[in-house]
Amino acid sequence: MVIPALDEAERIAAAVDSARAADVEVIVVDGGSSDDTAERAAAAGARVITAPRGRARQLDAGARASLGEALLFLHADTLLPAGYDAAVRRALRDPRVVGGAFRLRFDQATRALRWIERGARLRVALFGLPYGDQALFVRRATLAAIGGIPQVPVLEDLDLVRAMRRQGRLALLPLDAVTSARRYLARGPWRTAWRHALGALAWSIGMDRARVAAWVRR
Repeated sequence: MVIPALDEAERIAAAVDSARAADVEVIVVDGGSSDDTAERAAAAGARVITAPRGRARQLDAGARASLGEALLFLHADTLLPAGYDAAVRRALRDPRVVGGAFRLRFDQATRALRWIERGARLRVALFGLPYGDQALFVRRATLAAIGGIPQVPVLEDLDLVRAMRRQGRLALLPLDAVTSARRYLARGPWRTAWRHALGALAWSIGMDRARVAAWVRR
């Protein structure tokens, strides 16, 4: 289990708690937080390491530091469902399955957010393209075969999923990973969803990733 974090002191303990399970190593990769994210993660039971800021770099550092035969990448503001570990193990019993993801659900229930959840499920059903906030998991052998975490400034989750699909099947689990709606609510749910959709479109046509990153982060 790898959780990249940056200034997530208010949420990191809950994420770590949701990830703790038998025979699961939880690694929080701190990207230089200015708050006590690292201390709270350690107090919650995680192993804490540091890496240069940037989700792709932090994920790579965590993957290299971990020992398991499978890895799950969890956002610091996302909570895993009870029994997630058994569900992942069941999915990986199928040798054709190289990894997978959970179903998206927000921690708040507004009409706009529920429609965005439905849109995410439709995207996964039609295109087999889960995002990073759906708690992606992957076999270590598969990650090695694709060269590790794609080192790009943004949308590394889409690169990872595309590379995984070239190696085998994805298991799309019918369990909810509950993610914070804070960014959607801060900028407006539809505006945020539209920006994400345009970012994915830019990714799909191969637009320069630095330009995409500058636009998405504005």
